[in-house]
Amino acid sequence: MKKLFSLTNLPPFLKNNVLRWIALALTVLSIFGLVVSFLYNLTAGIVFLVCVCSLLSYIFKKMNDLSVSTDNYISDLSYRMHRGEQETLLEMPVGVLMISETGAIEWVNPYLTPYFGDQDLLGKTIEEVNEELATIVENNWDNPDYATIKWNDHYFTMLIQKEYRTIYMMDITKYYQIEKDYNDEKIAIGQVFLDNYDEITQSMTDQEISNLNNYVTNELTKWAQEFGLFIKQVDEDHYIMMAYSKILKNIEDDKFSILDQIRESTSKQNYPLTLSIGIAYGEDNLNDLSEQAQSDLDLALGRGGDQVVVKAKDHEARFYGGKTNPMEKRTRVRARMISQALQELFKEADTIFVQGHSQPDMDSIGAGLGIRRLAQMNDKKCYVVIPDGTFHSDVQRLIDKTKEDEALAEYIITPEEALQIATDNSLLIMVDHSKPSMSVSKELYERLENKVMIIDHHRRGEEFPENPVLVYIEPYASSTCELITEMFEYQSQDAQPVSKLEATAMLTGIFVDTKQFTLRTGTRTFDAASYLRSAGADSEEMQQFMRENPDSYMARMHLISKAQVIEGHENMMYVAGEQDLTYDPVTAAQAADSMLNMSGVDASFVITRRPEDLVGISARSNGEVNVQRVMEELGGGGHLSSGATQIAGKTIEEVVAMLMDAINEVKNEEAPEESEDN
Repeated sequence: MKKLFSLTNLPPFLKNNVLRWIALALTVLSIFGLVVSFLYNLTAGIVFLVCVCSLLSYIFKKMNDLSVSTDNYISDLSYRMHRGEQETLLEMPVGVLMISETGAIEWVNPYLTPYFGDQDLLGKTIEEVNEELATIVENNWDNPDYATIKWNDHYFTMLIQKEYRTIYMMDITKYYQIEKDYNDEKIAIGQVFLDNYDEITQSMTDQEISNLNNYVTNELTKWAQEFGLFIKQVDEDHYIMMAYSKILKNIEDDKFSILDQIRESTSKQNYPLTLSIGIAYGEDNLNDLSEQAQSDLDLALGRGGDQVVVKAKDHEARFYGGKTNPMEKRTRVRARMISQALQELFKEADTIFVQGHSQPDMDSIGAGLGIRRLAQMNDKKCYVVIPDGTFHSDVQRLIDKTKEDEALAEYIITPEEALQIATDNSLLIMVDHSKPSMSVSKELYERLENKVMIIDHHRRGEEFPENPVLVYIEPYASSTCELITEMFEYQSQDAQPVSKLEATAMLTGIFVDTKQFTLRTGTRTFDAASYLRSAGADSEEMQQFMRENPDSYMARMHLISKAQVIEGHENMMYVAGEQDLTYDPVTAAQAADSMLNMSGVDASFVITRRPEDLVGISARSNGEVNVQRVMEELGGGGHLSSGATQIAGKTIEEVVAMLMDAINEVKNEEAPEESEDN
């Protein structure tokens, strides 16, 4: 009896829960209607009984047909889906490879099989079948995202489902090639500038100028034909170039040898001409490309010229060349123009602030005092922003001396005081640096970022104020004090002259930055020094400023005693300070300078712990090694023969390893050029 009423023996439609309740409801309503009909009238009850039985039979039959039809449809759909899954797995254009927990291949779908050739795959490990693919899988095993890989001269999109030990691979070689062709054919625009054309041609005859123009144009044309780019002269010292991105890559692989070729050839003829090139790529808008190319050229010129800057918008710049010291090509006309422009800026501002870099040196402080005097000559108040703290002995002596001077003391203020005084109409002058992140007060820079002037003698880096009102960067100058000293002679003769202390401070800045007039000195350097000496600069007081205290002297000697030759570069030495000892940046710089006095040492690097959990590197060279490029690899900068950087969150040992990698990277970049020269 129990079997008789089980769900398996019921009509198909009663196995469906919904239809079963509908049938029960119809039956109950029909019985109720029959009872009412028979109570009302026997004849009516019989007629109603016949109708109800016929209608229920018809309804139950249709419900039964519907249930059977639905079951058949679902079964058929389930079968087709299951069959489709099997066919899809076998026929879809995506490779599927399943491996066991032991690493053996359990199954490979037909799409992926031809890529392995005629090998037997099942039961073997991927490494046994193909070592290249095994390495790729190992490198991407923990990657949850899609990866683009190259295998067997094909490009694939790979996805690894680690939990199922299944690898999916789709061949995208055709689409990869289309994308590559598209990127290769993007346009790159370049600006080519002859750095010192005007200076060289001043003393040349018309015929010599014509010969020089013909030579440069011919060399650039041959270079363009060799690589397949377009170049057009638009002025005597200006060319424009266009190239495809793939051609640009070939030129970069060549390290822009055209720079060395023209410089060396013209040097042999006693008129050394250098090129600077700014190249932009990666944009579809030609106007944007042109603006970026000009910006890159400005960066190359700001770094001293004789180099190439290749940069896409919002990407890191790549530098080539810049292996020679920049030639002095600024003129007194430019100094006069900058001086006049500075006077106009003074007139428009209600208050002037001048700040150097966060670790002030003699050049930075001296330049600040020089700007303050220039502002006073124009009847403007100027404040020199110097942070609180204790600095190296020479800088500290100078700061203490200025605070003792009644005429200067009120104009030496802290960053906090400067922020309170600053207004929307104030002018900020950054001296001896151009990177906002290096400023004494980043907050003051951000407060006045639309009213910023820069006076610097370092090569310009990528980090630079967006909208400076005036820029005076001369990498050929010995120091910032030299640049500012030249401006004094263009001021009113009735103005109060430079004070003895100011002249002494500025002369000390020049003296220190030129290593006692032995490096980066030109005729203009001695002219500036002569002016300051005549203005009252005291050589004895200058020597007092530079006297080293015993602790600093002993620390410098201790660092030098730890000097080691860099492996693979016998002409370079480095010093690694102790991890638990903090050294003054000036002491480290002096140690690097002293190491250059050793025979056979062309470059020196001193790595020491600095305050605020920083590790600093002071780099020096005699010009044979471009330490600026090495420091730029580590986020710093400087000159060809002088550079520095600071790295946060690293140990001394880690920074030493980073320095070695950077040196090798820069030397590898220059290797092709050196071999060609040889």
